[in-house]
Amino acid sequence: MSRPLTIAVVCYPGLGGSGVVASELALGLAGRGHRVHVVATAIPERLRPRGREVRPEARPDIRPEVQFERIEVPSSPVFEHAPYDVAVASHLVELARREPIDLVHLHYAVPHAASALLVARVLGAAAPAMVMTLHGTDVTQLGAHPSLHAVTAFAVAAADGITAPSQYLRGAAAEQFGLAAERIEVIPNFVDLERFAPPARRDHEAGGLASLFERGQADHGPILFHVSNFRPIKRPLDLIEVLARVRRSLPARAVLVGDGPERDAVARRAHELGVEGAVRLLGRREDFCVLLRHADGFLLPSESEGFGVAALEAMAAGVPVFGYRVGGLPEVVTDGAGTLVPRGDVDALAAAVVAGVRDRAVRDAMGSAARAAAEERFGREAAVVRYETYFRHVLASRAKGSSL
Repeated sequence: MSRPLTIAVVCYPGLGGSGVVASELALGLAGRGHRVHVVATAIPERLRPRGREVRPEARPDIRPEVQFERIEVPSSPVFEHAPYDVAVASHLVELARREPIDLVHLHYAVPHAASALLVARVLGAAAPAMVMTLHGTDVTQLGAHPSLHAVTAFAVAAADGITAPSQYLRGAAAEQFGLAAERIEVIPNFVDLERFAPPARRDHEAGGLASLFERGQADHGPILFHVSNFRPIKRPLDLIEVLARVRRSLPARAVLVGDGPERDAVARRAHELGVEGAVRLLGRREDFCVLLRHADGFLLPSESEGFGVAALEAMAAGVPVFGYRVGGLPEVVTDGAGTLVPRGDVDALAAAVVAGVRDRAVRDAMGSAARAAAEERFGREAAVVRYETYFRHVLASRAKGSSL
């Protein structure tokens, strides 16, 4: 039997896809007997205890299966921007000196790939193996930025292993960073099928969605859902444009979860279009899956998606996905599980939503197909095993002095 590994997982702690995948993977690896340290500036939301007793010896603010390592980023009047990348590298160096680490798994290349390069330089032959998982905008936007590209490309190429969640992102990364495509292992993202599961009966009232809105004649209209970090790349303003068009045919409402730079603009646009009463902006909600499973459709009008974790979570909950046909999203939202239309075509997206949720039988058939696709292709356990196998392959290749 192969020995358990000691793994450090480095991630951003928010609700974005990279933080979600990193957290769920950490839990899955710990469940298979590995010792896992999660390294971040704050405890990722998916690692906070939920609905069960925590052992007395465990820290009360984190799931007991993993160890949390908080990155302290200093501030000073000298700094215009806090030196996060150096703080990550320094913390990993100290962790590796304190406890033997077999492998560091870094999520999102900017700036984590550069941090890994610093760790390797400081520790030399004693440095752990470095595996970089690319997630999307770290390749297509930030990784491509002239101010970041040269170092990011060099640092990603220097990693002992590289993964991407979709064939689309694999191709984009190979082109952007000048890598051979075969150097990048495609391991699709995954979902917790127990947490994101359809309810026994979909019910706006029982599920708590109806109570978010004032009572009125639209009580029985469809409720659409969205989760994101409200960055421009998510095109959150399109959510309001689509909702306004859908409401010409159906008394639809929308529940929007998350926070970010575009949230205020979304609220303003809802007011301008006269649909503010049909929109609820809930901010960050760790328990959003309780509401999501009772929604009629999930909207994802992104400019680009390396994979689409939010779409997959909706599918697992039995909620059909309506979005733009971009990036790796067509590899996730297959025929029957939702509808994808050309990017930026809000009229086509609104028409797809109306066609998908107007009739309950059609909506339920799409929801069932979405859940079936999630179960068949995106279960967490299979993905965790694939990652574990890949980690051992990286370590074996490294021990032989070869690179992947």
